[in-house]
Order: sequence, then C-alpha cells, then structure tokens
Amino acid sequence: MPTFSFLFRTDAGRIDRPTWWRGTIMLAGPLVLATLGWIALTPWAHRDLDERALLDLPSLVAYVYLLFYAFAILLGAVCFYNLSAKRWRDRGRPAALAGALPLALLLAGAAHWLVPRSEDTLPNWIALALDGVTVVVAVWTVVELGCLAGRPEKRS
Repeated sequence: MPTFSFLFRTDAGRIDRPTWWRGTIMLAGPLVLATLGWIALTPWAHRDLDERALLDLPSLVAYVYLLFYAFAILLGAVCFYNLSAKRWRDRGRPAALAGALPLALLLAGAAHWLVPRSEDTLPNWIALALDGVTVVVAVWTVVELGCLAGRPEKRS
C-alpha cells in the first residue's frame, strides 16, 4: 500500500482504482464525522444579541469548532486533489481535472452560506444550480476514477 505522504502530500505518480477508493474513504470518514459535529453545533452559531450575551460559552465553542472545521475542509480538499490527480493521470487524462470536484463542493457550500445572507440579492436557484453541478461532477468523478480501469502505459 502506498504511503500517506505519497497519496496525499504530492500529486506526482499514478494509482489504481482500489487505492483511490481506499484513499477517498480515508479522507471522507473524518470529514463526514466533522460535518456531523458542525451540524450539531450550528444552532449556537446562529443567534442575535437579543437571545444571549455577546460572549457565551456555547457560541464560542461553535465558532472555535467552525475555525478548525474550515481548516479541515480545506486540507481535505487539497489531499483529495493530490489523490485524484494521480488517478486522473492513470486514466490518461489531465491531472488538473482533480480540482473539479473540490471546486464544485466549495462553490456550492459558499452559495448555501451566502444566499440566505444576501437579503434577496441572490436568488435561491443559484445555490440549487450549483448543487446540480456538484452532483454531476461528483458522479462523473466517481465513474471515471472509481469504476473505470486505468489506461495502459505507452511503451517506447
């Protein structure tokens, strides 16, 4: 099995389908758990000063968690890019395609955060459209990287 450093810290090299699946699961597991933690803490992050004091412990915990959660999401996106670039290369495609899914996920997440705060400046369909694009890119990525075989290397 390739090392952690090879899989996630560099985009050089090639990997096969099973290695891509194992690496993806290794990344997705902790991020799903962290997301569930954020969902549990979200109610304490949305508040007015009418409800609670300026500084209260539940809100402080929620925002400190959000800081670490955001860092974990960005680190996970970089690691997923490095992992997927190797698999795209193995498929005979440009390694830069590895950025499509993390970019789509980050844009959809940003839209879901921004649209409710835009005071009807941005319509709701923008977030839904980005969700649709994200689903298409995710399905495409899983089919290409997780289901199709790699291309054989050209021999000179």
